[in-house]
Amino acid sequence: MDNLPRCYSDIANEKYDAERVITDTSSDQIDVEAVILNLYKQFEKNAAMDPEMPLLNRNAHTAVLKTWLKGLPKSYECLDASRTWLVYWILHSLWLLNDMPDAETLSHTVQFLSHCQHEEGGYGGGPAQHPHLGTTYAAVNALSIIGTDEAYDSIDRSSLQKFLWTVRDVDGSFALHKGGEQDIRGAYCAISIAKITNTYTDALFDKTAEWIVSCQTYEGGFAGCPGMEAHGGYAFCGLASLALLNRTALCDIDALLRWCVNRQMRVEGGFQGRTNKLVDGCYSFWQGAAFPIISAILSQGNKEIIESVFFNQSALQEYIMVCCQARDGGLIDKPGKFRDIYHTCYTLSGLSVAQHGTGIGDPFVLGSPRNELNRVHPLHNVAPHLVYNAVHYFIRHPPPVKDKN
Repeated sequence: MDNLPRCYSDIANEKYDAERVITDTSSDQIDVEAVILNLYKQFEKNAAMDPEMPLLNRNAHTAVLKTWLKGLPKSYECLDASRTWLVYWILHSLWLLNDMPDAETLSHTVQFLSHCQHEEGGYGGGPAQHPHLGTTYAAVNALSIIGTDEAYDSIDRSSLQKFLWTVRDVDGSFALHKGGEQDIRGAYCAISIAKITNTYTDALFDKTAEWIVSCQTYEGGFAGCPGMEAHGGYAFCGLASLALLNRTALCDIDALLRWCVNRQMRVEGGFQGRTNKLVDGCYSFWQGAAFPIISAILSQGNKEIIESVFFNQSALQEYIMVCCQARDGGLIDKPGKFRDIYHTCYTLSGLSVAQHGTGIGDPFVLGSPRNELNRVHPLHNVAPHLVYNAVHYFIRHPPPVKDKN
């Protein structure tokens, strides 16, 4: 893979060809490319004078993230049911930037998350809200990032395991909440939660791998449920779930790799989430994290490809740092969009993946060495050693009750 910085004139030659058939989709694609090409043209001029460009505006990002952790503007009222997600996104972003809050703030965060834990097990999006697999995954990840005994001990794992059983169906699938529809995101969240907290059992995930594989589509990606369209977020959930279950041999890995590599946009350098869709910063992780997982799978049979990354790391880093940084901190979907906590988290996560690749060998950092972020575990989107610490803590402290349906 050629990871040298791209030339503006070469990028311009890759512009979308609508083949004289204009649709809303093609018009949007042409408009996005025009904006991004202008940004790259200006970047190329600036980089000729400053070899350390592009530059990650770390100070602005950490400043706004710490402000968000203490209080959010009224525009976030619509995400009242996602407050555990907001905590995870902010803490993970700060970890990536290597600027975590002080111990007192982290302890207060543990206390807040404890108020989000439901008496029937799992976590809601906020205090007194019904438990949900997504918000439980976010809370467990946030507590793993904090990584103190207080954080670990705040999780009621016996009731958590019971909650996992209540959202499991007989075919091995998982609903995101009681009475909800079965969704591949539910399976991933359940598996990730169970693995980190040592509440995993073979019985709990009987047939789950087979159900996940039924979501792989003719394109090679994974859909949210059988028969639907392949999507970057669902593909990550499917692949990561199979890897955590050690059942990747069940899926068509070659078809998945072919689908994934075709999601990196030729002009933009970032990833789209689905065929014929626009680039989006968050898919820097959802699509990008699939590649180190695929590389690890393929290297089991061929040690020569253990360091293969399979996507253009330089192009992705250019897209993120040139096109996705808000001037006053935070990251965005694409030029013209507003910053938000979700895109800040997953775009930074994708930047880390682009820099560290498979995690083997030296990192590849575009621009200033100061741009380097901390590394993430591609299966959990938490730092590898923080996953290790949590797993081993919970192994040493098994849940007080036996697994039962």
